[in-house]
Amino acid sequence: MTLPGFSLKMPGMALPRILNFISQTWLEPLNKQYLPVVNPSTGEIISELADSSFEDINRAVVHAKLAFPSWAGLSAGQRSAYLHQIANNIESRAREFAEVESQDQGKPVWLARDLDIPRAVSNFRFFAQFILDAEKEREQYDEKSFTSQVSRKPVGVVGLISPWNLPLYLLTWKIAPAIAFGNTVVAKPSELTSLTAALLAEVIQQTQLPPGVVNFVFGTGVKVGEALVKHPDVPLISFTGGTETGRRIYRESAEHFKKLSLELGGKNPTLIFSDVNLAETVTGVIRSSFLNQGEICLCGSRIYVEDGIYDAFLEGFVAQVQQLKVGDPKDPESFVGALVSEAHLQKVLSYVDIARKEGGKIHCGGARLTMPGDLAGGFFMAPTVISELPESSKCIQEEIFGPVVTVSRFSDAEEAVEKANGVRYGLSASIWSADEERAQRLAERLDVGTVWINSWLLRDLRVPFGGMKHSGLGREGGHYSRDFFTEPTTIVRKRDLGEQT
Repeated sequence: MTLPGFSLKMPGMALPRILNFISQTWLEPLNKQYLPVVNPSTGEIISELADSSFEDINRAVVHAKLAFPSWAGLSAGQRSAYLHQIANNIESRAREFAEVESQDQGKPVWLARDLDIPRAVSNFRFFAQFILDAEKEREQYDEKSFTSQVSRKPVGVVGLISPWNLPLYLLTWKIAPAIAFGNTVVAKPSELTSLTAALLAEVIQQTQLPPGVVNFVFGTGVKVGEALVKHPDVPLISFTGGTETGRRIYRESAEHFKKLSLELGGKNPTLIFSDVNLAETVTGVIRSSFLNQGEICLCGSRIYVEDGIYDAFLEGFVAQVQQLKVGDPKDPESFVGALVSEAHLQKVLSYVDIARKEGGKIHCGGARLTMPGDLAGGFFMAPTVISELPESSKCIQEEIFGPVVTVSRFSDAEEAVEKANGVRYGLSASIWSADEERAQRLAERLDVGTVWINSWLLRDLRVPFGGMKHSGLGREGGHYSRDFFTEPTTIVRKRDLGEQT
């Protein structure tokens, strides 16, 4: 199969197509329908993507069920070897993956090269080693008259639904543990960003993973995602995406009592105290606000600054934001690339209009940018800083998921915690302060899944990741992924009277 989108199509050539990948074979969708694939940086349609339906999902599930017993029956060492080979094959094509990820999602190539692709590799390597270490652990509990032992087995065919913002990064975060623990997979990548998923399918094909272990069915959430969620032979769903979609998955999976991990939206607070090194903090907060065009669920979109340095921070922050280069994702100097789609760009811009109506002050940005040459049709937006909004503002309460941040004051730690917890989301937060003991105390009071202190986006794959409140349910990472992707059985054996502990 020749994958699309790596160079502009030539005049007179038909658009290349991405087919479904089922049981190590590329298959046309049964309805023979396709969706356009748009390069966000140019606005140009560069390929077509399978617009699949329930029948395609069912076909993939059938093959995944057939593959499950033999895959689950492999030793941890055998599965680990496959994961290491997948990681090696991605790494050998890292430059290609980075360029395609940029072309598909709009992010700068350097960001995909430095963050997305290395993380995809590390996801496979981490779980390849983790299952070997976990195999050595003995979950056994001895009492005087009996012994309790925990036996674990994979769940079965698992459904994985990944988002468009970190396409390969988050897709591999799901696939790697799922297959490491012996499950087989039917994955549904975002229809907006499926090119690196297709590249990953190529890698899996080259790795000669047993047929049916990993399958990709492309298409929309309404048709493909819903079919996967409702399928009676898929007992587990791992989803990363919007809160409203997560709510729908929660409802529609209830009939079959499926295991769920839902990593949903975020409206993450950044708390900045007066004792910080101002220059270092501004630099760190710019990264946490605008990396990947602000299209990361962990970005700090609500910035709260203590009164004593509010004016100085805002002045320095705005000045540096205005210097950020928005431009060609292939340019290593570009910090901000294109937003993922025209529709998403318009959604983000609509929040700036709301801020104006609510009396907010737009310090910089707030408008679409028109680029020269081939980028004229791209979905670019200037990074935007807004202040003087009430806490009830939609721009403070709702997830915008773009290069837009609000900046507000607080007078003391109590007010900072109150404002930080004052939204329906609870995914992450960051605290910037020279007083690490105070930062630790405050971190424990925030209703979020992850808190960074004087940092952002540092990740140890052993620790739990997920959110509270409307940011989702469940945790994944290390033992938490093991608990999610396996089912435990407790086996209790009565001791003989003469048996020793």
